Amino acid sequence: MARQLRPVGIEFIESAPVRHVFARQISAPPETVFSALAEDVPGWTAWFAAVTLARPFDDGARREIRLKGGVRFLETVLAAKGPEVYAYRVDATNAPGARALVEEWRLAPAGTGTRVQWTFAAAGTPPFQVALRLGRASLGRAFRDAVISLDRRLTAA
Repeated sequence: MARQLRPVGIEFIESAPVRHVFARQISAPPETVFSALAEDVPGWTAWFAAVTLARPFDDGARREIRLKGGVRFLETVLAAKGPEVYAYRVDATNAPGARALVEEWRLAPAGTGTRVQWTFAAAGTPPFQVALRLGRASLGRAFRDAVISLDRRLTAA
């Protein structure tokens, strides 16, 4: 890994200089969605197209994630409160300019399905933050496509 990031807590979600929030309703129930997020970490490669490797370690307390294009993350799980919240902090990455990064998945019942909300909170160098702001639409599409794919996977099972 290229560099260590600042060890922020889950409260960073509220104070991050760059914060993107996306939400979508899917038909799978919250318990099933939470299990896919928190318990089937290797399964992320089957539904999140950008993820090429997802490996839990330290009994699920940490994760290694690799994305298309070669970006790598070592993460610490900050919250796994099933079936409502799954959040993690990036501890180290090779992404240039990143200084702190937390992602949070919030799940809420919505009829017979789930409202999935993903918050991406980050801090970094000015060019990094500008790139993230400009990349908001791309992150939103990646979230939408991933959640649709996850829902298909979960409801087909």
